[in-house]
Amino acid sequence: MQPDPDQRRAAVRLDQLQKELETESPGGLLAQLFGNKKRDPQGVYMWGGVGRGKSMLMDLFVDTLKISEKRRVHFHEFMLEVDALIREERQAEVTGPIGRVAKRLANNIRCLAFDEMVVTNTADAAIMARLFTALMEDEGVTVVTTSNRPPHDLYKDGLNRSLFLPFIDLVERELDVVPLNGPTDYRLDRLGDLASWHTPLGDASTEQVREAFFRLTDYAPEDAAHVPSGELELGGGRKLFVPKCLKGVAVFSFKRLCGENRGAADYLAIAREFHSIILVGIPLMGPDNRNEAIRFTKLIDALYEQGVKLFATAEAAPENLYRKGDGAFEFERTVSRLKEMQSDDYMARGHGVPG
Repeated sequence: MQPDPDQRRAAVRLDQLQKELETESPGGLLAQLFGNKKRDPQGVYMWGGVGRGKSMLMDLFVDTLKISEKRRVHFHEFMLEVDALIREERQAEVTGPIGRVAKRLANNIRCLAFDEMVVTNTADAAIMARLFTALMEDEGVTVVTTSNRPPHDLYKDGLNRSLFLPFIDLVERELDVVPLNGPTDYRLDRLGDLASWHTPLGDASTEQVREAFFRLTDYAPEDAAHVPSGELELGGGRKLFVPKCLKGVAVFSFKRLCGENRGAADYLAIAREFHSIILVGIPLMGPDNRNEAIRFTKLIDALYEQGVKLFATAEAAPENLYRKGDGAFEFERTVSRLKEMQSDDYMARGHGVPG
């Protein structure tokens, strides 16, 4: 632990919210006079780059909050639960299913804490304003959340984003927006001396990138079977399945990203969405793998330009991946970038910060 002014400001704000929640007496005289809308403490929206301490502060807040009516959940898991509840209500032919879902979610909950609010698909974007208006304004739930982005950048460039704008207005009206976007990435300390490029392919290399995933996401290794998956919208109605996806960290196979027909726009969408990529199964390439090598080059260009941290398992060191074939000479630029991406200076770059 070390002094950090942004973290201190966030801690002071969370401490104030704790006291407000703990002082409240639900159903008391003031609640009877004014109702939930007038009594609920203002929630908090903490945003900042990876490794800034948002999850740590969230954990401290929830763990020390002395009320029983609280819940902490990863945002991705919460929205999957919402989708399932909406389907239940619609099957029961209930009118106003989102209001009913909000009421069910708010049962015995006064404070709902989300880690890593991020919106990647149109379905979630379309319902979030109505859902969270019902949760906060109708049901009186106080929301605390973390995100890598400020509210106005959520679902940026997403399809039908106009449907999502009321949610941004709601967040900026109902939550105190607290930035933690300083230059220090404390999560890098957790990586310690863990390398980012691992050869050859095999169990030992796989174990190393697996360890990197758990250090970057704070996810419990013993619960590895339940790491969530996700979907990323690529535009034109296309979606990319993300096998493992948590807190801005995504796991892909080389085959999925470079063995299928993809272009630079797809790789840019990936690089903008995730601050860290774990890429497994990079093979040796030759004349028969010309297309895969070209796609790999485009992928690395996109990751490099966006400052994405890359952890990889590969058959060989970068300079030995593609020695013969069309574009082998040009591939040397990719080799240079791959080596730079392993450096301390590159790893300390913020996501989306040009080199």
